[in-house]
Amino acid sequence: MDGLAVGDIRAAARGAWLFEQIVATGSLVLRRVGRTRAGEVAAHRYLASAHVTPQIIVSAFSARTAEACAGRRIVAAQDTTEINFSGRGRPAKGLGPAGDGVSAGFFIHPVLAVDAGSEAVLGLADAQIWTRGPERAPWRNRRPLAEKESGRWLKGAEAAAEVLKAAREVVVVSDQESDIYAHFARRPPSVHLLVRARHDRALEGEGAAGLFATLAAQPVLGTRAVRMASRGPGDAGRLATVALRSVRVRVARPASGEPCDPTVLDLGLVESRELDPPPGVQPLHWRLATTLPVDGEAAAAEVVDLYRLRWRIEEVFRTLKRDGLRLEDSQAQDVERLFRIAALGLGAAVRILQLVDARDGGSRPMSDVLDADLLEPAAALGRSRQGATERQKNPHPQGSLAWLAWIVARYGGWNCYGKPPGPKTMAIGWQAFAANLSGYLLAITEADP
Repeated sequence: MDGLAVGDIRAAARGAWLFEQIVATGSLVLRRVGRTRAGEVAAHRYLASAHVTPQIIVSAFSARTAEACAGRRIVAAQDTTEINFSGRGRPAKGLGPAGDGVSAGFFIHPVLAVDAGSEAVLGLADAQIWTRGPERAPWRNRRPLAEKESGRWLKGAEAAAEVLKAAREVVVVSDQESDIYAHFARRPPSVHLLVRARHDRALEGEGAAGLFATLAAQPVLGTRAVRMASRGPGDAGRLATVALRSVRVRVARPASGEPCDPTVLDLGLVESRELDPPPGVQPLHWRLATTLPVDGEAAAAEVVDLYRLRWRIEEVFRTLKRDGLRLEDSQAQDVERLFRIAALGLGAAVRILQLVDARDGGSRPMSDVLDADLLEPAAALGRSRQGATERQKNPHPQGSLAWLAWIVARYGGWNCYGKPPGPKTMAIGWQAFAANLSGYLLAITEADP
């Protein structure tokens, strides 16, 4: 992994090593990641380096993501997660209050690039990491958007437009918290927006019905099955049969809107309402506001399908937190080191999901996660993991990400039978694979006259 420090070769090398160790150990606790006292000291030196910032780390990940997204249709999912240190001993110095206003904590707002066709995670496009100040902020309606935390949604869309400019199309997708008039009004022209509506906004024209009533009055275009994402380990998700409606509207600027924004916005609306949900299950009901086409059943269905890909960022959060790397268990002593660990952990969570994604095949290249010039060493290591039977041979095209994931899974102890390898197997396998790859490259270097 290149670019994890600027202006210091040693810091960059330590950063690459530390990132691989985080993926390999599945931990963000430096004693576990470093393995030895010398390793722990090296990790601390990297995190304390003046040549490293959270944004430098994120930029290293986004550079690889930009290459992977070129020419593709991309869903750029953005959302915010809170890291709360309530009941976890002494928090890092410099942390402000978390969402409850009492416990120490901070916030991470990533933008995740997902292939719209294959639904595969392609990488991290951007991330904002911050903590709140000790003083209570002035009443939100008295502050411009640029001074509010809600401005992160606009910054995320701007980052997606810049980092993913080589993509064929970019659709920035987010949940109800991003239903902000200015989010649409100031949208970068090179991206589309798709937001789950939260506010029953007024429409243009005196006496016009509100947004929700107008949408509900539209005829049903058709029904379709929507795959609902799992909520964690052991949950396989479910299929929901939904009715689709759509309409185009002109939304009026709210009274709290800023004068610099236009007085009306032309938007498309799609409703996806579940029919006959199982007993005791919260029915699916999405009202989606978008700049995409919505006319007709096919267009409405596509909007729903694109919004559904937002669940991939929830997977990243689970892998970063309770179901994986457990960022909340980090023992960093100051906020700057903690933010750098968080940025590395975010990249590691994405890497683990990429390997899990690739286990079933696909056309993505190995270079999405490993440099292309390491193909021959990876192939040599892969051959050592193949068995005598067809079931124990790598079935994927050489150089593909699926081919690499098969090798990594074998190093993680997968026997080619039973259920597919999961995140833990991939993390263990990456540790062994990376160690053997380093040894292989060292042997070649020493043998070279």
